[in-house]
Amino acid sequence: MPPSPSSSSFEKAKEAMAMATSVAASMMLVRSLATELLPSEARTLIASCFAGVRSRLSWRYTITIEQNDGWYTNRVFSAARTYLATRLGASAGVRRLRLSGGIDDDFDDDKLVLGMDEGEDLVEDFQGAEFTWCLYAQEQPAGSGDHTKHMVTGRVRKLYLELSFHKKHKEKALKAYIPHVIATAKAIREKERPLTIWMNDGSDWEPMDLQHPSTFDTLAMDSDLKKSVIDDLDKFVRRKAYYKKIGKAWKRGYLLYGPPGTGKSSLIAAMANHLRFDIYDLELTGVDSNSQLRKLLVEMGNRSILVIEDIDCTMEIKKRKKKKKSADGDKKMKKLPRNRKPSDSKRDDDKVTLSGLLNFVDGLWSTCGEERLIVFTTNYKERLDPALLRPGRMDMHVHMGYCSREAFRILVRNYHDVEDHVTYPEIDELMAEVPVTPAQVAETLMRSEDPDVALRDLVDLLKSKKDGYNEDKEEEETDGDEDESSDDEEDKKKDDDS
Repeated sequence: MPPSPSSSSFEKAKEAMAMATSVAASMMLVRSLATELLPSEARTLIASCFAGVRSRLSWRYTITIEQNDGWYTNRVFSAARTYLATRLGASAGVRRLRLSGGIDDDFDDDKLVLGMDEGEDLVEDFQGAEFTWCLYAQEQPAGSGDHTKHMVTGRVRKLYLELSFHKKHKEKALKAYIPHVIATAKAIREKERPLTIWMNDGSDWEPMDLQHPSTFDTLAMDSDLKKSVIDDLDKFVRRKAYYKKIGKAWKRGYLLYGPPGTGKSSLIAAMANHLRFDIYDLELTGVDSNSQLRKLLVEMGNRSILVIEDIDCTMEIKKRKKKKKSADGDKKMKKLPRNRKPSDSKRDDDKVTLSGLLNFVDGLWSTCGEERLIVFTTNYKERLDPALLRPGRMDMHVHMGYCSREAFRILVRNYHDVEDHVTYPEIDELMAEVPVTPAQVAETLMRSEDPDVALRDLVDLLKSKKDGYNEDKEEEETDGDEDESSDDEEDKKKDDDS
């Protein structure tokens, strides 16, 4: 009776298993004999030869990225870990994750960090090429002064990453993929970096955490104007090469003007949060001289916003009056009062001046730093010196006006998460007749957590403002009529006298 197919397959499997066992035993015997008979130098030479042959026959390249590069932390390793943490959700191959996060008084879920566990592979496709990451750890003797060594074994665990890919993608890996990983990690860290607001104390800057929640999404501002500001900011930060090409300092000036309470300070905070720029809030009344001003401005960091609020109130930079020239054109020296010394005049000349500020805005000192925004705010644009307003100094003028229909709806969504309400038509009609600032609207909406009550309070506010506005208007008209009648009486009296 011939053997069945199943028994035949079983016999072949037994033979293959026996052959594999025999080969494995032979290899172990050869390795044991080589270890006993060959010196260590010969074994190392043979191993390196086999490794060289294997690498030449292999179709994959592997790049090793160690955690430490000698005494220093390998920044590429840190960047790769940051980058891979954002790719774990897209990779189904990673089964084991490592969860970490600092525990402190301010700890929350947003500070939890997921990472690859040791021995796990993460595969990513980039521009049609497949790249595989794997995290490993190895123990090695601790060096002197290494505080991370194990207290019992005296050894340290060093992490390293392996990046492998097909050898035909070597050029893409080195010139495109790895720079992409580093740039992405840099952007992630910049976004997560806490912002700082600096305030001047004499000739020094004092730092403080900036935790202003204002963003362009929550800013009560017309959409067209908001979009123009965002587009201008985004265009500025990506034009480093362009500014260098045309020979200009990489900076840009913004003038925010409008009535009090229209959101100028909130717009500055939204700009800082959008670009992840620190803010330097310069109080000019605390600066004693141009030299002190120069020191403060030179010490500013890059990727920052210099803010001077209410600039028309903080220094004498209003419209300058033209001085009449003498008939002969000679310049006359001013005489000092008898009770003053020349040193007093010198101290006056060393005060902060418009020319000293302008020299930093667009003079030689404007090149001491890059990727900076300069923001001035004022309630009265017409009071400012035209020299401060020209392009190159204040490049974009942003008018922050009274609350509009669109800005009002943004505020209601922010405070009460309401898209529509029965009071909207009445409020729109009242706001078209009565000027009201976004700050006044926001303060009224915050009085109650009930949107019906809050919006009804806003209607009452607008009606009361309308009544007062009409009364003021009537008084102005009455005063105007009285002035006209008095003028007519004076003219008639003059005619009678003549």
